[in-house]
Amino acid sequence: MPTAPLRKPDDQAEAAQEAVATGRAGHHGVLFAMCLSLVLVVASVSALNLALPDLAIDLSATNSSLTWIADGYTVALAALVLPLGAIGDRVRRRNVLLAGTVVFGAASLAASFADSTTTLIVWRVVMGLGAAMIMPGTLSTITAAFPPEQRAKGVATWSGFAAAGAIIGMLAAGTLLEWYSWRSIFVTSAAAALAAAVAAVVLAPDTKDEHPSPPDVSGAVCTATGIGTLVFAIIEGNEQGWTEPAVIAALVVTVLAFTAYAWLGLRNQHPLLDPALFGIRGFRAGAITVLVQFMAVFGFFFVGLQYLQLVLGYSPLKAAAALVPVAVVVLPTSQATPHLVRRVGMKGTMTAGLLLLSAGLFVISRLDVDSGYLPFLAGLVLAGFGIGLSGSVGTAAITGSLGRGQQGVASAMNDTTREVGSAVGIALMGSIYGSHYRSNLPDSVDQLPAQAAEAARDSAAAGLHVADQLGARGAVLADGVKSAFVDGLSASLIAVSVVVLAAAIGCLFRAPKAPPTSD
Repeated sequence: MPTAPLRKPDDQAEAAQEAVATGRAGHHGVLFAMCLSLVLVVASVSALNLALPDLAIDLSATNSSLTWIADGYTVALAALVLPLGAIGDRVRRRNVLLAGTVVFGAASLAASFADSTTTLIVWRVVMGLGAAMIMPGTLSTITAAFPPEQRAKGVATWSGFAAAGAIIGMLAAGTLLEWYSWRSIFVTSAAAALAAAVAAVVLAPDTKDEHPSPPDVSGAVCTATGIGTLVFAIIEGNEQGWTEPAVIAALVVTVLAFTAYAWLGLRNQHPLLDPALFGIRGFRAGAITVLVQFMAVFGFFFVGLQYLQLVLGYSPLKAAAALVPVAVVVLPTSQATPHLVRRVGMKGTMTAGLLLLSAGLFVISRLDVDSGYLPFLAGLVLAGFGIGLSGSVGTAAITGSLGRGQQGVASAMNDTTREVGSAVGIALMGSIYGSHYRSNLPDSVDQLPAQAAEAARDSAAAGLHVADQLGARGAVLADGVKSAFVDGLSASLIAVSVVVLAAAIGCLFRAPKAPPTSD
């Protein structure tokens, strides 16, 4: 009777180490648990965008307030994901992830009772704190638990869900808004946080950095300050004017904070994120690619969903469903990207992805009030292919540039670039849209009663609400509000498509052709 060959001691030790790393559920269980937590975080960035028209009316929110409601969460997440990721590396990633689900869930439940924009913004910031505790552990757990030969596939799956998670969140929110108020979104998010915590406990291993570095307090303070003041300057600069003292001060603080971070980081033996890593071509190209991709995607979601609801008249659920083609394209494209990289190289794949994304945004920027959905869909599909290619290869470039022992750093960098890109994209596109919307409103707005005129200037949703109350006389106002909205949408999309195009050109000339490898 044939007997199985005896395993060498080294093979047995490696198998035992891998079993501990992946837990009892194996690689698929780890991937499921981490992607569930990832979707929880990403979905909360996009889900509330569907409720912005309702918030504008229910809480009398201005365009600036709506931007802060959307971006308060993302700014906190972007500013804190690096230091909290470092803490997870030290005290075990699953422990920090579980604590994050508690903070996230409690803040989400509290947000459902908010009765003012200020209160809602505060709770969104606290939700961002919880999300910053959750997100770093998702990718670093996958890269630490998966062997090198399977890591690219795990990263590609994670990247696909990072993009598709936004669509999942919007579909869930759209379904809820068909029958309930915007408050139901936060109640559901709290329940989803509980489900993510259970999955992490049952399926995910509790990994950590076996040789953690001392905490870098100065690096954490500098990055958090720089990110926060940058977003503040973008939002308030378009709202108040770029020459306002507060805006100028914020820009000065931003420059000083990032300069101090670079100067201190190069002199610190154990920086939070070593500035010298940006000297690695693959690392730098991956970071830029991920940053501009998320800047474009979440900035687009912020204004694009309002276009579907306010201009095309879609219900929240129909608006969310109208974006499903992005997920349909992104997930298989992300999965195919590792094979494409082997055939045409990292540079070619990365550049093609960014060019497709830029082209898709530009196509959508050409829409007018009467364009309908099909031209919107054409741009959406182009952008979807670009997102699938650029997101997956960008993440792989970051994680592949560093060794297995540095995957916590790689994950933190990937998460930071994503969230900084999201925060800046929402702030940039929201601000450009808001300023162009106000400047392109028809003169008839000035003839309205003062309170109605102010409401129309505050947001397009409020302007259409005022038009509805005017009966037959409101048709002209409604047309003017929609036209002003589309002008703002076009201006914001053109601005971001140019940024993405510039990144594509940079990758074409500066990104390495072959993907980096790590062990």
